[in-house]
Amino acid sequence: MEFYMENLPTSRIAYVRQVGPYGPANSLAMEKLKSWARSHNLLTESAILLGIPQDNPETTLSAHCRYDACIVISKDFPLDESTPDLKEAELPGGTYLVCQVKHTAEDVGQAWTDIFSHLQNSGYTMDTKPILERYKGNLLHLDYCEICVPVKSP
Repeated sequence: MEFYMENLPTSRIAYVRQVGPYGPANSLAMEKLKSWARSHNLLTESAILLGIPQDNPETTLSAHCRYDACIVISKDFPLDESTPDLKEAELPGGTYLVCQVKHTAEDVGQAWTDIFSHLQNSGYTMDTKPILERYKGNLLHLDYCEICVPVKSP
């Protein structure tokens, strides 16, 4: 598995939050977001979608785990009130360890093992910002994602 560092900019996002066990319901939240984005002509080749698990299921009851399905939007894009489940936020930028992975449970699980091993060997430590699953360009159509782990320099 290949890793690289990337400095991500601070971004404005629109998101739909799913609360409950991680799994199929996360996909439903993403589909709801994509439907909204499609209706506003935002689901283009340059779109950046993010899946953000907000809680660690090892330390948070599964019924309370939060997952945000997000799309990066421009600073001046007007959000309407017609979709009450849609919220907006600012996603902090910074340095992230990035790896590309096939979006299957098995491959993502293996990626997490490799990520933590790579972090231990690199001297970097995880930052407190959220971990991101990033979908952009062709990755969206090829069923791949990038796992972006916020890091602090050694």
